Amino acid sequence: MSERDVIEFDVLVVGAGPAGLATAIRLKQLSPDRSVCLIDKASQIGAQILSGAVIEPQPLDELLPGWRDNPPPVCVPVRHDEFAFLTKSRRLRSPVIPPQMRNHGNFIVSLGALCAWLAPQAEALGVEVFPGFAAAEPLFDADGQRVIGVRIGDMGLDKQGQPKDSYTPGIDIHAKTTVLAEGCRGSLAKQLIRHFGLDAGIDPQTYGIGMKELWQLPAGRGDPGLTQHTIGWPLDSATYGGSFIYHLTEDRVAVGFVVGLDYSDPNFSPFEAFQQFKHHPTVKPLLEGGSIISSGARALVEGGLQSLPRLSMPGALLVGDAAGMINVPKIKGTHMALRAGMLAAEHLVAEAGDRFDAGWRASPSAAELRRVRNIRPGFHHGLWAGLANAALETVTLGHTPWTLRNHADHSALRLLSAGAPPPDYVERTLEPRDRLASVYFAATEHDEDQPVHLHVADTNICVTRCRQEYGNPCTRFCPANVYEMVEEEGALRLQINAANCVHCKTCDIKDPYEIITWVPPEGGAGPNYVNL
Repeated sequence: MSERDVIEFDVLVVGAGPAGLATAIRLKQLSPDRSVCLIDKASQIGAQILSGAVIEPQPLDELLPGWRDNPPPVCVPVRHDEFAFLTKSRRLRSPVIPPQMRNHGNFIVSLGALCAWLAPQAEALGVEVFPGFAAAEPLFDADGQRVIGVRIGDMGLDKQGQPKDSYTPGIDIHAKTTVLAEGCRGSLAKQLIRHFGLDAGIDPQTYGIGMKELWQLPAGRGDPGLTQHTIGWPLDSATYGGSFIYHLTEDRVAVGFVVGLDYSDPNFSPFEAFQQFKHHPTVKPLLEGGSIISSGARALVEGGLQSLPRLSMPGALLVGDAAGMINVPKIKGTHMALRAGMLAAEHLVAEAGDRFDAGWRASPSAAELRRVRNIRPGFHHGLWAGLANAALETVTLGHTPWTLRNHADHSALRLLSAGAPPPDYVERTLEPRDRLASVYFAATEHDEDQPVHLHVADTNICVTRCRQEYGNPCTRFCPANVYEMVEEEGALRLQINAANCVHCKTCDIKDPYEIITWVPPEGGAGPNYVNL
């Protein structure tokens, strides 16, 4: 193996989402002479960013005054909100929009396009931006007590991890401070939270899986600026989740579905539930005759304040979704990510990185999460109890004298022996017909001859205990058909179709035995989303 090159910066930012970009931009605004490096595993900035997304514009106003004069390419002012409950055949529109879901003054955006729009502005300030650089592991000082940077994953390894003719060793990037802005379930953040015990004394993190498609509708069918949210069918009352349809310009709509990963039915398939939603009698007529432009899936953080780890560690900080900064009742995290990035930059410029955790917890963002801390865990007892609790928490502004607890999603699955009726699904006719077709619309690319980036610690469990106890739920909770149980010479084995992976991290979260670990593949590999 070749000796690794080392490059050094004052600050290294890992992840070019809104939190990472805001950190880098604010750093250079406040301290132009400071050297700042921003790396991202995607082939180009924004290519692996997926979110609803309706954003609150105030943090952008603070970060880039005048941005509205030159907005990102997908940026539609919200004109009207709708909220409804679905039964299998009906849509019951609510006369009242929940306060957290009122979007007057907000904008429908493509978060990927927003980040691609922000990156050149960071570069113009002097930030060194490197897409296609996948951070494989954190680097520590000699005592293992301080983060000193990251190692970029090697390129050109075959499936057995041996160098090919194209082999290039990953470089080591050293920095005085490393800011982890990897997004939900970041692989480095996961390691460092464990290494430094940043989650000691807090609740387990809990997650959802969000699936989204961008559709081109027939001319005249769109309603620019309309946001529509639903709860109910096709989910049962014990499963948290719902849908969104955001109407863009040029007769395009963003259609999405979110399911809490604390669902209990081992036979449940989030991808199938999303496709069922699209066939509801009030949704299918909107999409019929249209075509998919792009599709994708991504885990999202739902634990709230009680699952938020400490944000500061020696030599590094956590910002944005890597830490868990999402206001779940609002279905928004971009504004919090931007604010956290700016606040982190301000602390670093003041040489107060070790006080960032305390600074954030005293900030308006922490107060915002404190007000809604009980709403998501209130749904652990079902839809109706959750709605009643949400109403109470909203009326009291979160001043109830208790804090509801979270539990780990992987522990929520019930055994097959508990019994459950088969899902009652309607026939599907809209695209995509299956998960492989959805992967095609995600434009996912991985070199087939590279190490598998989904590590299963003991595949014997898959063909014995997991099959008997849960019926191999990985074959259903993965939205990209990565996991298959195949018969070979009269015996079953787990087949990992790693090339299908859209990097949603669901398997790393929901596996009931916690034996699946997602690690970054070669830099540049993975989905290449268009305006998601």
